[in-house]
Amino acid sequence: MNIVIWILIFLGTFLFMEFMAWFTHKYVMHGFLWSLHKDHHKKDHDSWFERNDAFFIFYAIVSMSLFYAGTTGFWYGYPLGFGILAYGIAYFLVHDIFIHQRFKLFRNANNWYSRGVRRAHKMHHKHIGKGDGECFGMLFVPFKYFKK
Repeated sequence: MNIVIWILIFLGTFLFMEFMAWFTHKYVMHGFLWSLHKDHHKKDHDSWFERNDAFFIFYAIVSMSLFYAGTTGFWYGYPLGFGILAYGIAYFLVHDIFIHQRFKLFRNANNWYSRGVRRAHKMHHKHIGKGDGECFGMLFVPFKYFKK
């Protein structure tokens, strides 16, 4: 197995997952599965867990399935699975820990990137309903949110 191909598949998968997060967020979470996502847009939460967390579980199952496929001879399963896993970790760190402070870490991060991502997410949550949303991505947000 060529390590360069493995790395390219991993990086491509990681980058593709940002598109998947945007697509899923815009058309699935704010679409036919709004019932799972709407508790995430409430200001006050009844529980630390949200129904919205089911989307993490879905992608974790996809990632684990690809790892399993790797053990059966489908070696592409490993870089694909690790790419999804790496994106899931990045998403969790940025969205759940950094932005929503589910754990009290990264509270003092105040650089150009962190301010832009926070601003974009704040604009997304400004809309508490299913429609009229904006900025559905997570790690790569429009440049307008990075301007002062």
